[in-house]
Amino acid sequence: MPCDAHVHLKNLLDLEPEAESVRRRLGIAAAASAWNREEFAVHRELSAAARRDGAPPVFPCFAIHPQAPRSLAEAGTGDAPIRDSALAEYAAAGELAAVGETGFDLFDERYRATEAEQDRLFALHLDAALAYGLPLVLHVRRAMHKIFLHTKALKRLPAVVFHSWPGSPAEGFSLLRRGLNAFFSFGTAVLLNHKNAIRSCAAFPAETLLFETDAPFQPPRGTRYSSFRDLSAVVRAAAAIRGDTAPELERISDASFFRVFGR
Repeated sequence: MPCDAHVHLKNLLDLEPEAESVRRRLGIAAAASAWNREEFAVHRELSAAARRDGAPPVFPCFAIHPQAPRSLAEAGTGDAPIRDSALAEYAAAGELAAVGETGFDLFDERYRATEAEQDRLFALHLDAALAYGLPLVLHVRRAMHKIFLHTKALKRLPAVVFHSWPGSPAEGFSLLRRGLNAFFSFGTAVLLNHKNAIRSCAAFPAETLLFETDAPFQPPRGTRYSSFRDLSAVVRAAAAIRGDTAPELERISDASFFRVFGR
């Protein structure tokens, strides 16, 4: 069963209303990230419907995205405390497959201006993952140094998933040596000649690899958005980079996906 380790399913449905039908037809299991109650409610319902229908599963994840403080500030709203309480509510109810995506985004000055709030949110998310024994899904842009500050806590988690792995092979191997049960997820970057992604995908052990679409936010060249239809191309590209066969790499990665999200 092909597995999409990171998708914003509600956002994809807004662009492509038939996306859930496509997912089911392609037989794709998905880890769906949400950062507000509306998104999470949609993912929770899709998860329940998939269980009821015997369809490929949807695994709901929740956290306040590290880009959210800037977005909320620009929108003139301050509802982060409400979202904080949602995380505790969903975790306590056993409704989460993982906490995420969380992390740090220091891509430019606009995001760097909210670093203190990103630090606060990350601490909240990490504490919840530790308290409830949940995997953590990380978004990291130009901030890998901040992840290394937390490795003692991160290695206590059942899994740490690096969404759209942003680092180098050396950084990834350093995290593994430090004892993290780390998984490195690759999306359409491997289709777009991103050199770090290609080098890392080639180097890491197959059992640490996951694949994703980040739909709809990681469009392949010439498209408006990414979708579940792109997952097979990502896996084929990764297999070619590694010199593996796509079916075997998919089999190994899918087993890792269910170890992380399907506990």
